[in-house]
Amino acid sequence: QGLDDMDPIEFRLPHTIQRPAVAPSHGPKAHTTRPIVTGTSVVAFKYKDGIIMAADCLASYGSLARYRNEKRLMAVGETTLLGVSGDMSDFQHMQHTLESLLTQEYDMDDGQTLGTKSVYKCISNIMYNRRTKGDPLWNSYVIAGVDNGQKMLGYVDLYGTTYQSTSIATGYGGHLAQPILRRLVEGREDEVTEEEAVQILDECMRVLFYRDARSLSKIRRAKVTAQGVEISEPYTLETNWDFAESITGYGS
Repeated sequence: QGLDDMDPIEFRLPHTIQRPAVAPSHGPKAHTTRPIVTGTSVVAFKYKDGIIMAADCLASYGSLARYRNEKRLMAVGETTLLGVSGDMSDFQHMQHTLESLLTQEYDMDDGQTLGTKSVYKCISNIMYNRRTKGDPLWNSYVIAGVDNGQKMLGYVDLYGTTYQSTSIATGYGGHLAQPILRRLVEGREDEVTEEEAVQILDECMRVLFYRDARSLSKIRRAKVTAQGVEISEPYTLETNWDFAESITGYGS
């Protein structure tokens, strides 16, 4: 067989090898523009002995009541309580960040602990930093704690907006629960007993369950006092739908 009859041999040098086509899903980095799995309102206010807070146990997948045992309240250290509304995956990212910070503080072994004001400042800086990058964490946070006998209740949203108040409610709670808190709590927060605070909180969460389609009657309640943070097991509110019979078109 002559040389002219042999099959040609093709050599490819490394710099001439073509990379496989990139799938569309592996394209440019995409930021979250619409939260998918979300939690609704958090309600919190100061009372005589500390601060009380509640959130329901639902995480909605769009309009589907998908996850019914979510924990949207968490303790940060020994004296700080955190509640969250919004995207649950972004909340998980914040959880990991705070846990890493607590571990770092513990490893310092200098006898110092991370106070509520420090946690509040840290979260506000993180949220504002992500917002300036155009890649916000789609959450609203309520931060509560007792530092050196002083009660502190603050709010941080996805824009990095912050404020402190006697009572705070996120989501629909800002429209439906906040008027109740202004009437029953504000101006008398040093007189409200824990028993009365629980009744007020349950009433706020009950109203939200009646009116907010993304809420659930199964809730968790938490309090933070000078003794530390306590988060309850889930419990179900008592509800009464008799009032709906007078609504035109109900049940039809």
